[in-house]
Amino acid sequence: MEKDTHVIRNGRIEDIDRLVNLLEQLFSLEKDFTFDEKKQRNGLQLMLEGCGKHRAAKVALHGNKIVGMCTVQTRISTSKGSITGVLEDLIIDEDHRGQGIGERLLKEISQWAKQRGIDHLQLLADRNNTPALAFYHLQGWQHTDLVCLTQDL
Repeated sequence: MEKDTHVIRNGRIEDIDRLVNLLEQLFSLEKDFTFDEKKQRNGLQLMLEGCGKHRAAKVALHGNKIVGMCTVQTRISTSKGSITGVLEDLIIDEDHRGQGIGERLLKEISQWAKQRGIDHLQLLADRNNTPALAFYHLQGWQHTDLVCLTQDL
């Protein structure tokens, strides 16, 4: 399959069932997350209902089947002195990896950010997910010395 057989568009509420399946694949790769369909469905609904100014979800289609997704949210960065974007989810269905879909989704997200005056993106990745880390490195992403800490309230 050539990468131009895939269409990238904005995610829609009616896509949630398929996007939940993609998140299940993503969370199987990341030790820090446990898949919980109800929580992931709720998070996707919040993301998709608010797409536009402060967050976006892009999906990749092969025919009429969603085979990939990428989401981003804005935040204020005091270190950058500007609005920046946080890449939340990037996942390609395991049967469609290696076809350039992830790169195309990242380009779409970058375009979305640039159109809003955002010139810096960040993401968190599982340190043991070497294929993902290699992919991000090839796309020009840089490692930092920051450590992610988390706390449930």
